[in-house]
Amino acid sequence: MKQALSAVVITLNEAARIEACLRALAFCDEIVVVDSGSQDDTCARATALGARVVQQAWLGFGPQKQFAVEQACHDWVLCVDADEQVSPALAQAIVAALQAPQAQAYRFARCNRFLGRWLRHGEGYPDWSLRLFDRRHGRWSSDSVHEKVEVQGRVETLTGDLLHESQESIARYLQKQNRYTDLQATALHARRRRFSAAKMIFSPLFRFFRFYVLRSGWRDGWAGFIHILIGCQNSFFKYAKLYEVERMAADAERPPTQKS
Repeated sequence: MKQALSAVVITLNEAARIEACLRALAFCDEIVVVDSGSQDDTCARATALGARVVQQAWLGFGPQKQFAVEQACHDWVLCVDADEQVSPALAQAIVAALQAPQAQAYRFARCNRFLGRWLRHGEGYPDWSLRLFDRRHGRWSSDSVHEKVEVQGRVETLTGDLLHESQESIARYLQKQNRYTDLQATALHARRRRFSAAKMIFSPLFRFFRFYVLRSGWRDGWAGFIHILIGCQNSFFKYAKLYEVERMAADAERPPTQKS
């Protein structure tokens, strides 16, 4: 018997993109949208397309997505972001897999659009994403950024792409990356990870060599080159901000007369 499937999407002011996202999920048995206080007509557009909308104040990426999973009526869930669309090939593969699931979770490639170009190499592809799973065997991590699904059981791979079309300018993209590196540095400090000058210096270089050279990011032209350089910048600033967080924490612990 085919397993019933709930699609879950988290949103905040996604009126410009939510319709394309939800239309691509029409093959699902249910669509749940968890909104964190949109000021535009995201919720109205989602409701018009048959989605069930739930309001929840922002909890952080991992906790917010886990909350969304828990609102679903069915145990099999497909988690999609508002700026993503399930391709027809992936939808067909999902439907086929749920006829008689052979695993507790499935991953598939995510194809990223950057500066008007679909990246097909380097860091931008295949960008494996585990988004389809049986919630009785998996859940989202509690990470505030770079959250992931943690599964107890078998994971298989499906054909077809999840299309990530953010359509952002470089300025907006950099703003988002700046927020992400803030969260990453804070999370590293909370896990008692210490600043490393070697990692700050060499992780950007290793990232460039791995994705631009070994995984042929150069084949994506200028879009691929700019994309990997921003990624390398993120690697640097993550550790630079960790250094700053450590200094601020150490300064807070000193007696007032010893503070710099």
